[in-house]
Formats: sequence, C-alpha cells, structure tokens
Amino acid sequence: MRIRVCSAKIHRATVTEANLNYVGSITIDAALLEATGIRPYQMVQITNCSNGALWRTYVLVGPAGRGDICLNGPPARHFTPGDRVIILAEADIDASETDACVPVVAFVDDHNRVTQIQRHEDAFSLSPAAD
Repeated sequence: MRIRVCSAKIHRATVTEANLNYVGSITIDAALLEATGIRPYQMVQITNCSNGALWRTYVLVGPAGRGDICLNGPPARHFTPGDRVIILAEADIDASETDACVPVVAFVDDHNRVTQIQRHEDAFSLSPAAD
C-alpha cells in the first residue's frame, strides 16, 4: 500500500506576490527549497493562516535570497502579499517507509529567511503556535 505524507514544511512564510495572470503554481525562494529538500515541480499544499484558504499546486524555483513566496494563477484570488502561509510538501511513499519519514520544518522570519530547521518531531514542541 502507498500513502501520501508530508515530507517538509515551511512554517508561516509571508506571501510576497500574487500573480493572477501567470499559468499557475507557487514560486519559492531556492534557498528555502534547499533548506527543506523540497524539489522543483513537487506537489505542495498551501494553507493561508489569514483566511483559511487551502490550495494544492506544484513548486517553481525562485531566485535564491530574495525570499519569494509567490502564488501564481487562480490562487492569487485567495492569497495576497503579507498573508502568512504554511507550505506542506507531499510525498508518496510505501506504507512500510512511514517510520523513517520525519518531515523537515523550516521556520522563517518576516522576509522568508530560514531562522531554524528542525525535524517535525522536535519542532512541534517548539512552535509558538501549534498548527
């Protein structure tokens, strides 16, 4: 049996741009992708902490160091610059692999720079606001 799991999380990033006229996807700063192991074109789920909107799309790589979190296409109707979001990367694994699956959690500052990287089991107890 195969199951879908969370492989990485970017916790409370700030949306920097919403581009309604783009084809679709989310653009994420390359430094954030490297820190979390999220890959280009990987499917992610984005939850808007400001309004509860939930969107699923794939990742595009943004320039490193700029802090880009840009919702492209239709989600631009639900995510606006300044909104806080939680980005969960998805992975499809065999059920026998679940014990070895411990997601990476990246905590970021107001400019989407990584402030701390934790494994999910450690980060949950450290998070200022449990999600």
